[in-house]
Amino acid sequence: MPPNTPSPLLPHALHVPGINKLAGKHVVLASNSPRRKEILQIFGLAPEVVPSTFAEDLSSTSFEDIHEYPVATATHKAVEVYERLVLADPENGPDLVIGADTVVLTHAQPISSDVAYSEQPNVRQELLEKPEDKSDNLRMLQDLNGSVCEVVTGVSLVFPVLTSPGFAIRSLEERSLVYFSDNSPNLLKAYVDSGEGLDRAGGFAVQGLGGLLVRKIEGDYHNVVGFPAASFFRFLDLLVEEDDDFLEV
Repeated sequence: MPPNTPSPLLPHALHVPGINKLAGKHVVLASNSPRRKEILQIFGLAPEVVPSTFAEDLSSTSFEDIHEYPVATATHKAVEVYERLVLADPENGPDLVIGADTVVLTHAQPISSDVAYSEQPNVRQELLEKPEDKSDNLRMLQDLNGSVCEVVTGVSLVFPVLTSPGFAIRSLEERSLVYFSDNSPNLLKAYVDSGEGLDRAGGFAVQGLGGLLVRKIEGDYHNVVGFPAASFFRFLDLLVEEDDDFLEV
């Protein structure tokens, strides 16, 4: 870890193998999202924030399974930051870079909450981008009203290894379903007028005023906000269990 870099672990972090492994390590979050930073801090991790300069210009239609799209974007973000930091200071490169990308997809109405994803109707899902303006935001929310969308976050971890190319990549994805209430036209318009949804994929922010539009969430709430903390920390535990040399290079 570079000199004067504070430990990434906060006093309230739980003492489990994956988190303990990060003690004294140079951990970097390749994102300028305040929500991801806040979520990690809730669970005791305060990484250095180094936003990625990756253009995020991958074509979602080039993926046979659209769920691979946010994972690929997260990987590009993390690799870009890792390589940039190593190039700038080869002797003090990061021990772990965390990249993440969250997308919102259309989703068929589930038959019931007990039906597995693999058993859902095989309908092609469409990517819901950020609205172009308030009119577009209203259109998106009208389409989602009384319906369901899927929020998918891809998380990629990049860390040094002794074999070429000098780093390894491990990734995960998390999926959650967001159920919208049958909201009144007045509520939808009032939300659009607030402007909160204009810079959000899908046109809403569940952790803000957009929470008024939502009936329930199936899956990880933090995933909908922008980072699947529970899956991330379980993934760290798994990596420690599978590889004694994880983060020891």
